[in-house]
Formats: sequence, structure tokens, C-alpha cells
Amino acid sequence: MSIAESPSPAASPVASMGVIPLAQRSLGDIAASLPGATAVFRRHKLDFCCGGNVALAAAAAGKGLSADTIVAELDVLDPGLFAQPPREAAALIEHVLARYHTVHRRELPELVRLARRVEAVHRDHPDVPAGLAHALESMQSELGDHMDKEETILFPLMRQGGHPMIAHPVSRMRLEHDDHGERLRAIEALSRGAIPPPGACATWRALYTGVRKLADDLMEHIHLENNVLFPQFERAQASG
Repeated sequence: MSIAESPSPAASPVASMGVIPLAQRSLGDIAASLPGATAVFRRHKLDFCCGGNVALAAAAAGKGLSADTIVAELDVLDPGLFAQPPREAAALIEHVLARYHTVHRRELPELVRLARRVEAVHRDHPDVPAGLAHALESMQSELGDHMDKEETILFPLMRQGGHPMIAHPVSRMRLEHDDHGERLRAIEALSRGAIPPPGACATWRALYTGVRKLADDLMEHIHLENNVLFPQFERAQASG
């Protein structure tokens, strides 16, 4: 895939974000409008999906970070280097299904298997992630139920252009996203940030590589729904 031509220096990402200072915009708003921002937020462990309504300055302060430093990193992003998912609702739904629903269903069972093996083989190791397999199994079950509800109830309504009562399932999905975020934080804590200990075997390293990918994928997944897809229908209902 070819890389889009870089914008001219005058067209900086921050300049295109509007008159509100970037530090005062919400994490979700920035993530939805500035390609590459999600990677910056993940690097600084800023929650742009479930906590996407928090302003960048407040989120940075809560983590003891410099908002100016993060803004500087955002300002040098080249949007042309990042492939953006579609924004039109029907196309975005298909993207979510193919890129996230299918991938979660394929990868979570393998992560559970790897976690069980690591916990069994390395049970006496001081850094063994005891309880990780159970946490991943719970994530698999809860996320599976959540995706089923989106596929059978919410997404069909959205494909039809919405529904007068769509606010209820959207609100329910947002609450479940918060639950997924809490469970993801527990998984990252059990795996100590998914950083394998010195001398970890190949299975342990593969497990933590998969856990890091799960975290990245799930945060992007929730971000696209919370900050790009759902607001289209919430705004339409409010204006109706």
C-alpha cells in the first residue's frame, strides 16, 4: 500500500483541529480526528476509549505527565502515514466486524491456551501471571456476548439508518465498554504490563505479545465505536 504524500508544513495536524487548544479537547475527539493520535495515547497510557470524554490536559495531569510534551508529539504526526478506517456508518460497521470482532474471536482462545500453559509450567516462578488464564476466559465470554448483541441488535438498527429507541442499546454498549476497559486493566496488571521476565520461554513471550495486541486492538475497537460510530446516531436522535 502506497503512503500518502505528506501535507505541507503549513497544514499541521494541530492547526487543522480548530480554534480550541488541543490540550483542552477531549482524548476521544482528538483520537477520532487526528490519525496516529491513538498510538501516542497508548504510549503514555492515556485512556482515549472509555475515558475519551476527558480533556487532554486533565488526563495528562492525572497521570503526572506534561500536556505540552504530548501536544508536541501530536503536532509532529503525519496523518498521511496512517490508514484511516471509514467514517460512514455502514462501512465502519463492516470494518469493525472484520478487523475486530473476527480477530477477537480468533485470538482470545489461543491466549487462554497459552496462559494456561504458562501458569502450569512456570507455577513456581515468582513472576508467573497467576489468574491470567481465568481473566482472559472471562474477557472472551463477556466480549463474545457483547459482540453478539451488537451484531444481532445494534448494528442491524444502524444499517437501517437508526431507530427512535436506539439510545438504549447504545448506552448499554457504552457501559459494557467500560467493563471491558476495567477487565483489560486487570489483565495488564496480572501480566505486569505484558513485559516478559528475563529468560522467559517462547510460550511466555508469545502470550505477552498477544496480550499487548489484545490491549491495542480492544482500545482501538472501543474508540471507533464510542467516539466515531455511536455519536452519529446519538446526534441524529437528539436533532430529531
